[in-house]
Amino acid sequence: MNKLLLIGVLAVQAHLGASAQQKAWSLRECCDYAVEHNIGIKQQQNQCRQQEIQLSTAKNSRLPDVSGSVGQNFSFGRGLTMDNTYTNTNTSSTSIQLGASVPLFTGFEIPNQIKLNQLNLEAATADLEKAKNDIRMQVAQAYVQILYDMEMADVAHRQIQIDSAQVARLQAFVDNGKASGVELSQQKATLANSKLTATQADNNLRLAILTLTQLLELDTPEGFTISRPTLEELNNLAGLVSLVTPDQVYAEALGVKPEIISQQLKLKGAAHSIKIAQAGHYPTLSLSGGLGTNYYTTSGFKSDSFGKQLENNFSQYIGLNLSVPIFNRFSTRNRIRSARVDQANQQLQLDNTKKTLYKEIQQVYYNALNAQTKTQSSAEAVNSSKDAFELVQAKYENGKATITEFNEAKNNYMKSESDLVQARYENLYQHALLEFYRGRELNF
Repeated sequence: MNKLLLIGVLAVQAHLGASAQQKAWSLRECCDYAVEHNIGIKQQQNQCRQQEIQLSTAKNSRLPDVSGSVGQNFSFGRGLTMDNTYTNTNTSSTSIQLGASVPLFTGFEIPNQIKLNQLNLEAATADLEKAKNDIRMQVAQAYVQILYDMEMADVAHRQIQIDSAQVARLQAFVDNGKASGVELSQQKATLANSKLTATQADNNLRLAILTLTQLLELDTPEGFTISRPTLEELNNLAGLVSLVTPDQVYAEALGVKPEIISQQLKLKGAAHSIKIAQAGHYPTLSLSGGLGTNYYTTSGFKSDSFGKQLENNFSQYIGLNLSVPIFNRFSTRNRIRSARVDQANQQLQLDNTKKTLYKEIQQVYYNALNAQTKTQSSAEAVNSSKDAFELVQAKYENGKATITEFNEAKNNYMKSESDLVQARYENLYQHALLEFYRGRELNF
């Protein structure tokens, strides 16, 4: 009975897993899943946890340092006594100590260290968000590639249908003596090439699906599919976003892009690193206190009881410790110099990140502008090539055009459709990417 129950549970789980795999994934679902399961992002999350631990350690440095100790010593052997004779003497001693030390002033090192670790944590969080954005962009690119390859596969299979219909038509013409066998052979060769093109298109689609499933960390691409927008939805999505200038996008991106925020936080942290190094010029002051007691026994001598000795030998102390740096072989000076060099490098890194961001935005903008223009011209080309193909097709059926002219017009029509498909998805992706730089969600 238990075995049957186990088999049933496994069957249900397998069915549920297959159902989940068979569902059509939206871009948002793909992005969310990739962010959740990406190993690089998990590593960056661990970096954030490490920074949290370091921040906690810095805050705890304000607390007192408390230590306790218990010691037991034994001494034995011959020794000189008070009456100038030698005798064997055994001595034991037990000591118990408890001490505490509290930093009162450390040259402002502790508050600056705490602030530095806070900034490092915020920077690590921004780096985590950048890692998420990077994987989202990769997923979106792979997602669009699948959509494009789906369309290209459809175009290739439509071409097979057209060529197959033409072969059947020519076969009927040959059988009726209205066409030559040469024309039929030419068209069969064209059909074979169309099938080869379709096979390659199907393989490209499979590879595109494999790429996306690997980004999602899925075990297999089998059964994986994505949501495919209709032509009307595609046009609407591409038309929703207005094309803004690179300067406008850049101005918004400076306030929202995590790579900029991270570099700004690290630059602030570099200033605190300088202050931490400068703390070496200041004196340090600490408060210490403690208490302790001892118990002694010596062979040949009567000792008080353990409890009485602990009471009689009990002592306490409290004190202040001031340490003033005088000369440390220029170590502090060099640490300050090194921290300032790090600050200068961090400023350069921030400037370079800003320049890189602006270049990326410019590239995306002009790609979006080109895709927009290409989409319009490609749509016009499809209408023209379609009209030309229908005209040549009619002429061919009436015997006024050759099979070569027919195939040339057909190929031009198919190519214009392929170009339009590519332009539409490129337009959609580049517009969405431009909005993503402005801090919008990457979705279509």
